[in-house]
Amino acid sequence: MNATKPALSASLKRWMLKKPLDKITIQDLTSDCGMSRMAFYYHFKDIYDLVEWTCVEDATQALQGKKTYDTWQEGLTQIFEAVLENRPFVLNAYRCISRERMESYLFQLTYGLIRGVVEEKSQGVDISEEDKNFIADFYKYSFVGLMLDWIKKGMGEDYHGLVERISTTVQGNVGHSIANFAALHK
Repeated sequence: MNATKPALSASLKRWMLKKPLDKITIQDLTSDCGMSRMAFYYHFKDIYDLVEWTCVEDATQALQGKKTYDTWQEGLTQIFEAVLENRPFVLNAYRCISRERMESYLFQLTYGLIRGVVEEKSQGVDISEEDKNFIADFYKYSFVGLMLDWIKKGMGEDYHGLVERISTTVQGNVGHSIANFAALHK
C-alpha cells in the first residue's frame, strides 16, 4: 500500500490530540508529513474523507479474520476496542462531525462483520441476497445505535458488558431471521 495515506492518517491522529478536528488544516497535515497539498488531494477530497478512511482502515485491521459466527462476538469486541484505542480521535471526530457522518463510519465498521455472519448462517438455505442484506442492515443499525450511545456517554461503560448484552439479545436470532425469510418464499 502507498505510504501516503497511512502517514496522513497518523498525522491526523497526532493533530487531533492537540486541537479539534474543525481547527486542523490540510497544511497542518501535509507540513507534518513533509508532502505537498497536491499529494493530500491526490488521495482525499477533504479532511473528513481522511477521517472516514482512517476509521475504516482501523476497523479493517481490528477485524482481520473475525467474520464467522463463532467469532462475531469477538469481532464486535474488536470494534469496541478499536474505537476505545482511538478514544481521543473518536471523541474529537464525534464532537466535530455530523451524527450522520459518524453513523456512516460505524456502518462501514460493522456491516462486513454482520454480513459475514448472515452469509455463513444462510449456507444451504434458499434466501435472496436482498433478504440477506435486509437482515444484516437490521443488526447493523442496532449495533451502531448502541455504539453511538456508548461514544456519546464518553465510552466510560465497560464495553464487555455491552457486547455480552448484545450477544444475549442476538443469540440465535440471525439464524431465526434467515429461516423466517426462507419460509416466506416457499
